[in-house]
Amino acid sequence: MLRNIISEREQDLPESTIGQMLKLCAESKDVISLGPGEPDFSSPPNVIRAAKKALDRKMTHYSPISGRTDFKEAVVKKLKRDNGIVASPENIIVTCGSTEAILLALIATVDPGEGVMVPDPGFLSYLPTVEVLNGMPITIPLTEEEGFQLNVDVMRKRVIKKKTRAIIINTPSNPTGTVFTKSVLEEVADFAVENGLLIISDEAYEKLVYGDARHVSIGSLNGMDKHVMTLQSFSKTYAMPGFRLGYACGPKDIIGAMTKLHIFSSLCAPTISQVAGIEALNGRQSAVERMRREYDRRRMMIVKRCNEIPGMECVEPKGAFYAFPNIKSYGMCSYDLSMKLLREAKVATIPGTEFGSCGEGYIRLSYATAYGKIEKAMDRIERVVRKSK
Repeated sequence: MLRNIISEREQDLPESTIGQMLKLCAESKDVISLGPGEPDFSSPPNVIRAAKKALDRKMTHYSPISGRTDFKEAVVKKLKRDNGIVASPENIIVTCGSTEAILLALIATVDPGEGVMVPDPGFLSYLPTVEVLNGMPITIPLTEEEGFQLNVDVMRKRVIKKKTRAIIINTPSNPTGTVFTKSVLEEVADFAVENGLLIISDEAYEKLVYGDARHVSIGSLNGMDKHVMTLQSFSKTYAMPGFRLGYACGPKDIIGAMTKLHIFSSLCAPTISQVAGIEALNGRQSAVERMRREYDRRRMMIVKRCNEIPGMECVEPKGAFYAFPNIKSYGMCSYDLSMKLLREAKVATIPGTEFGSCGEGYIRLSYATAYGKIEKAMDRIERVVRKSK
């Protein structure tokens, strides 16, 4: 009889409720989903044409392990133009989305038992990835009272001297929609330098910023090029999630280690995706701005509707495409409310606890969904909440 061969590492991972909720969504055709973490737009036409041309030219072979030179050169120009980061192709590795870049960066820099500071609430893969590598996650609580901004005083109290190797930051943030201010990033930079920490900066939503907020790459701050891995993705900015294309920019020694490890993960990013990515970076950016403006329109509506629903309060998100309303007044946990809304309102939301223990008392609503569908979903949510009060 075959013994239990599932690893303790896998069994120790937290159970996700998203799979269960998606199953329930699939079983009911009239469910409106406010759960998606991907754009509801198609990739820009010029990007699709570039991919088709690459196929016609039979560009279906492996790319170099660290990425195509022409793609990395396009990234270098983009980083200087848009982010104020000066780099060379040797500072770049191309990955299958930015999630793979996070994994490779952590494998390359963190040994078992060493600490990695992660935001809480934060993107749901950060903490489990650290745990899978037998690292030690050190959570950084983010509070609504502080606008979900990082608090360096809290970080100083939680860092474990000589055991902590890195800190992951995410701006604009999933799930809160927070855009970290330049002054906060400067404090984080000083903290990282003082403690000899690598900053892994996930900037997947960099172009989706609204109102008076401005995205600042921490790697652009004076003297931080030796301390920061900047991670970016084509999934959100260019609505290219199916292309699985991202990249990391950082110190050459870390990029070299990640490239060595890349052979044992996905080997390389897809050639066709990189060719399409060059067109995305070098072509007209009007499609990006059109998407951003439409997200902004949806953002203002969903925040207004949240704050009009009795007992629900929502801090205005400044980036990404998520609202993160406070639902503590309802006297139920975030999972129970999400399930209630799914069953009674036929609206799928994501419980805040999917993003860490500090997400309890919140639910995530994605506005990467058509405006009319969001309106209908909010009507349904309001009816169920008012009926329950």
